[in-house]
Amino acid sequence: MDAYLEAAIEEARAGMEEGGIPIGSVLVIDGEIIGRGHNRRVQRGSPILHAEMDCIDNAGRLEAFDYRRAVLYSTLSPCDMCSGAVLLYRIPRVVVGEHRTFRGPEDYLRSRGVDIDIVDDPTCVQLMETFIATRPGLWNEDIGE
Repeated sequence: MDAYLEAAIEEARAGMEEGGIPIGSVLVIDGEIIGRGHNRRVQRGSPILHAEMDCIDNAGRLEAFDYRRAVLYSTLSPCDMCSGAVLLYRIPRVVVGEHRTFRGPEDYLRSRGVDIDIVDDPTCVQLMETFIATRPGLWNEDIGE
């Protein structure tokens, strides 16, 4: 398995262990993880701390040039909000662990020049399927339903 996706899965598991939603993300520049995060909406009482947003925030303030060399890994297809951050900072590539349980605006990202790589990782699928089955109300809240 890709070491960066494995790091994102570690973040997803950390979120689950904290009582949150098991989605994780890492930001990689030049082969180095510079930001890690997981969905912390429950833990922080935040409406916006999805995994990708937490990851980008934890990477700290970067130059535009840095984002344009970055790859964002996420265990789940990024939602509209997180996809907006990808577009805003012009992150050229997103690696998605799975999009069976939720599919964000991948076609729109592609139309804007973002390379989307869907891995369809069974661990990512299992984490989300189990979570959605056991916490459907929290899941619906997270995706705005």
